[in-house]
Amino acid sequence: MNDAASAPTPAPAPRRARVRAPELIGKGGWLNTGGKELTLTDLRGKCVVIDFWTFCCVNCLHVLDELRELEEKHRDTVVIIGVHSPKFVHEADHQAVVDAVERYQVHHPVLDDPELATWKQYAVRAWPTLVVIDPEGYVVAQHAGEGHAHAIEKLVEELEAEHAAKGTLRRGDGPYVAPEPVATDLRFPGKALVLPSGNFLVSDSTRHQLVELAADGESVVRRIGDGEFNEPQGLALLPDGRVAVADTVNHAIRAYDPESGAIELLAGTGKQWWQGSPTSGPALEVALSSPWDVAWWGGKLWIAMAGVHQLWTYDPQDGTVQVAAGTTNEGLVDGPAAEAWFAQPSGLAADGERLWIADSETSAVRWIDRDLVVHTAVGTGLFDFGHRDGEAHQALLQHPLGVTALPDGSVAVSDTYNHALRRFDPSTGEVTTLATDLREPSGAVLVGDDIVVVESARHRLTRLRLPEEAVRVEAVAHRTQRAATDVAPGALRLDVVFQAPAGQKLDTRYGPSTRLLVSSTPPELLRGGDGAGTDLSRELEIDPAVGEGVLHVSAMAASCDDPAGGTSQAGGSGGEYPACHVHQQDWGVPVRVTAKGASRLPLVLAGMDEG
Repeated sequence: MNDAASAPTPAPAPRRARVRAPELIGKGGWLNTGGKELTLTDLRGKCVVIDFWTFCCVNCLHVLDELRELEEKHRDTVVIIGVHSPKFVHEADHQAVVDAVERYQVHHPVLDDPELATWKQYAVRAWPTLVVIDPEGYVVAQHAGEGHAHAIEKLVEELEAEHAAKGTLRRGDGPYVAPEPVATDLRFPGKALVLPSGNFLVSDSTRHQLVELAADGESVVRRIGDGEFNEPQGLALLPDGRVAVADTVNHAIRAYDPESGAIELLAGTGKQWWQGSPTSGPALEVALSSPWDVAWWGGKLWIAMAGVHQLWTYDPQDGTVQVAAGTTNEGLVDGPAAEAWFAQPSGLAADGERLWIADSETSAVRWIDRDLVVHTAVGTGLFDFGHRDGEAHQALLQHPLGVTALPDGSVAVSDTYNHALRRFDPSTGEVTTLATDLREPSGAVLVGDDIVVVESARHRLTRLRLPEEAVRVEAVAHRTQRAATDVAPGALRLDVVFQAPAGQKLDTRYGPSTRLLVSSTPPELLRGGDGAGTDLSRELEIDPAVGEGVLHVSAMAASCDDPAGGTSQAGGSGGEYPACHVHQQDWGVPVRVTAKGASRLPLVLAGMDEG
């Protein structure tokens, strides 16, 4: 029985801050509603979870997956609303949002907010951010980053009981209306390679399969995978003739044998890697996080681990995996592999002495040498992007997803959000444009004198002759659209707000349960307060001589179910804290230094800021 009369008497409702939820507005309009414009009044009586996301962001894609169980289990009381808030200019294109909603199988209403109007109304500072609204239209919680689904479900259960007793809960179907399916041979393909037969193997990501196409790049020879893959992306030939597959949403690496058709799991547990998990060991016992591409280089399979901003390797000789480069911090820092920072590496290409990397969130092309030192060829950081050719130090890309080594030592770049194929030549230090009018190219392979491009948003492979001369493109440069936060010079109090979910407490079994890392671009912005620590509050010192910049803040908190709090011990084995959860988020906060600016900067990891 689901009616309120049969519900058990709930415990007294906890006191919560009550802030009326701002209206949902966005010039792009609504998707997945059958053409209906939704308002908060239409959603009254439901528990509403607003998911502020942007489709470039792998952490946002993780949250989409985290929410699916909640969406299904509480579908008669919970409505999830995606508010698409773009980082890149391309993400403000309405058709690109339509494509992304299909590509990532978003099964709830989505508001396209290209000007970040609702983002600003809710004072959001990071992708992804989740906001919970109760059935009476009040904001009751906010969470930034991943790992909050368990806390939100606990809150939803409390809201269901509380509002069923008050008579303010409305059960029944939500406003989601599924779009009509479209028939094509490929649907948002990710990567491709040429098999020894001359045929193409393509990762058909949205259909969760591999597809073998004939040498014409169009005729379907066979489809591979029936339930084994979940949004596969990168492909690489292994020395034994098999193909390594980045099985992205399954957080796994698989091998496909084109001769026998056999599919074998090489690495991953099927669970997503979290801070504190092993970073090396037997490949089938170590968790991975959204592997996006793979390449054979230096006797090992290299993995672009987009979900944790690292490169990993798989060694088939002993069946192990390990971190090879990156710290899990998101950004652009060169140097020894163990100290380098990446931002969602999504494409790999091996070329003799170099492994090329498409580092998508920094709109960069980078490479790692045989001495395991990371270098940047093109790109400056998380916030600058565009389409500008010329000398590499001033050239701009926009969220590239693929790199392809060319015979002359240069590299072709699938410049995804510029709809272009670009080229970087290390011998001249120049960036040029090879082709335009490609729709979200995500990878490319060489076939003789031609290059075959995966046009992901046109659902096809496109063959191009490598041009002798570059295409002339008018230069454009962009920065992210987020308005800068005005901060005062001198002392700035940084508060990362974290409240352990109901029935949980901070996990202190192995020392401090929180971590805070702060840095800035440019580094001179901070005269003090940068570096790592365990306190989620910190006094920063802003240099008044630096007019603007970006504060980079990375926070992590671990909480565990508290038996004394009455939380279910499902998932435990009788230990003191049976189930533990990691909450983590990286913020890049653009700031402008002004005398009338704020002296406190609150960033909500979980809970409500009442400071």
